[in-house]
Amino acid sequence: MYYRKLGNTGLNVSEISFGTIPVLQGSVPVLPDYFNLDEQEALAVMEHAYRLGCNLYDTAIVPEYGDAEIKLGKFAALVGRDNIVISDKARFFGGGEMYQAVELSCENLGTTPDIYFVHQVDAEHEEEVFGRGGALDALAELKAEGKIRYAGVATHYYDILLRGAQDDRVDVLQGSGNLLERGMLDRVREEPLFRKKGFLVNKVYAAGLLPKHFPVRTLIDFVLSYPVSSALIGLGTKEQVDTAMGWDTKEQRAVSPSFEEVLSVLEKEYAPIPCDRCQRCACPYGTEIHTVFRQYQYFHLGKDYWALKKLGLGIAGSARHCRECAQMPCMDACPRKIRIAQEMQQVERLVRDYPV
Repeated sequence: MYYRKLGNTGLNVSEISFGTIPVLQGSVPVLPDYFNLDEQEALAVMEHAYRLGCNLYDTAIVPEYGDAEIKLGKFAALVGRDNIVISDKARFFGGGEMYQAVELSCENLGTTPDIYFVHQVDAEHEEEVFGRGGALDALAELKAEGKIRYAGVATHYYDILLRGAQDDRVDVLQGSGNLLERGMLDRVREEPLFRKKGFLVNKVYAAGLLPKHFPVRTLIDFVLSYPVSSALIGLGTKEQVDTAMGWDTKEQRAVSPSFEEVLSVLEKEYAPIPCDRCQRCACPYGTEIHTVFRQYQYFHLGKDYWALKKLGLGIAGSARHCRECAQMPCMDACPRKIRIAQEMQQVERLVRDYPV
């Protein structure tokens, strides 16, 4: 295992970090159907990763991640608290709720987390998070009190990551990216401000869909070719740990396929939309074009019911707006010159042909 600096925190973290969703139990939306580990099983999987050199473990507050936070606290006591870095998070955007969430996390963990993220920040809650009395102010206060060491922002949106990179209260960022959805990572690499922050990358496997098409080593080495601190992988079995972490680190890095090569692999199964989710395609009607295109890709890659359910919430209106829009600023902004209006109609037909 190799290690990298976590921005300016002074911490060195393993290039591959452990996501705890697959070790949880509980009736929660993020629980994978194929995992349901009891405490002994979960501790064994986490310890196996530790023996292979993993020192960064990422979780979230109960009940969002079931009992994963509690299990991680017991694991920290087992291997020695100072031997691992704990990354925790909560989906609360106001300062009062965030403060209470951190105190509860400390109780569940039996210790203080090293990093605490405001989780899944989006445009609707951005001003609340960054504004006076918001979640970041609460994390700054908790940091001063010694209840956390570092504050973070986790989001799927580039503009919010950039705002976090510009904010002195933020020490660590967490964003998404992979071989297919590489556009945001490309923009992160181009912006020097991100060098000052620790950066964790999630969705490396694209919700578990890409390992059917590409070797795991290729997927992980791809994201590690960017200026990031660690690739965050959800792991639920020792076999998955071995696949992600068990190779000889002296081996040469896997050669990363180009975006066009990735599309050519996927074209063997369906006609992919050539969108890398760079998020430059602002829509005057508010449609998240890149998210719609992601759901289309995920449908064809295996998340059919989940993807269609998400698409069905607003695709008819989005497609209608595309038909009515005369200026199409999204197409002018798209570096890959995607025919966005035509692709949007294709997605609408998909939802109409496969109702949920």
